[in-house]
Amino acid sequence: MHSEFHTTRRVVFSDTDMAGIVHFSRFFVFMEAAEHAFLRALGTSVSTEWEGNKIGWPRLEATCTYLSPAVFEDVLDIHLKVIRKGTKSLTYRFDFFRGETAIARGELSTVCCICNPGEKIRSIPIPNFIADQIADEADGADRRG
Repeated sequence: MHSEFHTTRRVVFSDTDMAGIVHFSRFFVFMEAAEHAFLRALGTSVSTEWEGNKIGWPRLEATCTYLSPAVFEDVLDIHLKVIRKGTKSLTYRFDFFRGETAIARGELSTVCCICNPGEKIRSIPIPNFIADQIADEADGADRRG
């Protein structure tokens, strides 16, 4: 079972602000890209078909704490960890490093939903083909929504 995932991201010029550091908003983009890579590693996607329905992962909450600046051309090591797996939701923690230097720490909570065009979005239990591959920090002990 998977509960952790690591990826890297090189800071490109468009990630930076006029002060030459990564703009705070870009860390949310980096978290989302890491989440997408994690789901692809499980053989699925942030948008996939299941039993004739389009499954998506709308956001419930996203936070980021900034610890040290990152600049153009830095290579960031991004550590994703599933810290909570509910029946319908996932919460990830992201730790960003440049070498040994902690750059930022974030969390992202998502809920599994049917997102069919023309229908109201509705939450569903995470399908087994996804849920069975994911462990959380408490080894699945927390099974709330």
